[in-house]
Amino acid sequence: MRTLPVLGAALLALPLLTACGSDKPTSSPAPGAAGDRTAITATETSCEVATAGFKTGETVFAISNKGSRVTEVYVYGEHNGTFSHVVSEVENIGPGTSREMTVKLAAGAYELACKPGQTGDGIRTKITVADDTAKASASPSAPASPAASAPAPVTASATPSSDGGYDREVEVEATEYELEFEGMDKFTAKAGERIGFQLENKGTVEHELEVFGPDGKEIGEVSPVKPGRKGEAVIALTQPGTYTLKCGIGSHAGHGMTTTFTVS
Repeated sequence: MRTLPVLGAALLALPLLTACGSDKPTSSPAPGAAGDRTAITATETSCEVATAGFKTGETVFAISNKGSRVTEVYVYGEHNGTFSHVVSEVENIGPGTSREMTVKLAAGAYELACKPGQTGDGIRTKITVADDTAKASASPSAPASPAASAPAPVTASATPSSDGGYDREVEVEATEYELEFEGMDKFTAKAGERIGFQLENKGTVEHELEVFGPDGKEIGEVSPVKPGRKGEAVIALTQPGTYTLKCGIGSHAGHGMTTTFTVS
């Protein structure tokens, strides 16, 4: 008979134990962690990134265009002392719309560029990617020196397709009114290749480089580049056939700024 009060007391204690257990805080993923999305807000005058620090590996950028013009967003790595190596890009983001860009980032320094109107060098924001292994090996008791904490430079590789970049690069020179690059007469590619087209404007007016597929539809472009400047875009050649390169500004193509190449 005395066991009943004891049993009743034990049952009454269960809700209290449950309530105590529910007070534990839950953990949330750190910025840049797998499955987490980092917001980029683009307008005509700004390119705001939710965080400037990331971990190595895959990162998903959630891009919102709050401006009134079509925009594009690029991730640039360092190449020959400038941030000109295209690691990843998303084009044709209309006003009031959103897009996602997934990119695999190695440790180092990068620049994000929002390009309202899809022209020029864009509004740039610097970001850094830290290697977890390197961070763990540093002594927690003493701050690292500026030289030790500086991220290693990112260098362009011949086949950086694993990080969302290109398989090879083609450097095109533009003048009035001619497009030239090394081996142009014999240039061919294979279906599925991603080509990084770099346009250097050695002329006196703006030039651009448009790429058209076998069906005659534009598949990508290097946006207008001012004299003395460079621009770059990564174009995926998905189908075999004859492709066309041309400057789409005014009558430049009609004056000779056009060429074709074959994809097999």
